[in-house]
Amino acid sequence: MRNFLLALVIILGTVAASGLSCGEAPGTGTGTLALYLSDAPIDAENVTGVYITINEIQYHVDDQWITCEEFQGPKKYNLLELTNGNSTLLGDLTLPGGHYNQIRFMLDIPEMGQNPASPDCYIKFADNSTEPLFVPSGNTTGYKAVGQFTVPNNGTVEVTADFDVRKAVHLASSHYILHPTIRLVLNNEAGRISGSIANNSTYTDIIVFAYADGTWANTEDDEPVYPASRFPNAVNSGKMCDDGHYTIPLLAAGTYDLVVAGYNGADFEEVLGFISDVVVESNKTTKQNIDTDALEASL
Repeated sequence: MRNFLLALVIILGTVAASGLSCGEAPGTGTGTLALYLSDAPIDAENVTGVYITINEIQYHVDDQWITCEEFQGPKKYNLLELTNGNSTLLGDLTLPGGHYNQIRFMLDIPEMGQNPASPDCYIKFADNSTEPLFVPSGNTTGYKAVGQFTVPNNGTVEVTADFDVRKAVHLASSHYILHPTIRLVLNNEAGRISGSIANNSTYTDIIVFAYADGTWANTEDDEPVYPASRFPNAVNSGKMCDDGHYTIPLLAAGTYDLVVAGYNGADFEEVLGFISDVVVESNKTTKQNIDTDALEASL
C-alpha cells in the first residue's frame, strides 16, 4: 500500500508540473511582464511613418485569451521611430506566474471593403499624405506575437515584441495590407550586431540582413509574390544610417550569416555580398564592420 501511495503521489506531481507549459500558468502567484515594442527598418524611402493603434494586449493561458488590464488603450505608435535598437515600453503587465509562448495585440484597424474617414492604422508619406492599413478579413482575432518567456512569481521578465514592418506591410490592388510578423525576444538574452559600413557601391542605401547560420537560400532575394516579402527568412535587419553605421538588434545567441544588399531608396538593386559565421552572445554587442568591396561572393 505504501508503495502504491508513493507511486500515486509521483504520478500526480508529474501531471501537475506538465500543466505549466505551453501557455498554461499556475493558479497562484503573479509576476510582471515588462513589454516593449520595437521594429525592423522598412525599405521605403518615401515612407515617414507606419502608425498602429493598439486597443488591447492579451495573454494566453488555459486555452483562453485574457486582457491585460494595465494597458489602457487605445494608444498609437509610429513603428518607424522604433528601429535600429530603439524601443518603447508598452506597460508593466501583471500576469500569473508561469510559462508563456504567445501574446496578441488587438489593433484598431479596418477590414478590406471599409472606408474609414480617419483610420487609426495608416502609412504616412514624405508629402504628408496618408493611406490606411487594412486587414484582409475580420480583425477580431488580433495579431499574435510568438516566443517563449517565463513570468516569475513576485518578479519581472522584460520582453520585446519585434514588429517587422518590412515583412508586415504589403501593397495589393492599390490597398496597403497588414500581415504582422511579431517575434517575442527576452531582453536579457538578446544580443546585437553593430558596426560601420564603407559603402563603395553606387547605391544610396545599404541594408544588412541577419540569417541564422546556413538558412540563406538563393531564392531569398527573388521578386516576392504577395503576401511574401523579399528576404523572407531573415531573422532581423539593420539599415545604414546617415553616419555610416548600422545595428541589427534583438538577436538570440548563435551564429549568423550577414547578407548585404544595395538599394536606391525603396528600390532593391542587388545583393552585394555576404559575411559568414558572425557569432552573437547573449546581452552583448558583436562589432562587425562592413566594406562593400571586401564581401564574400557566396555563402
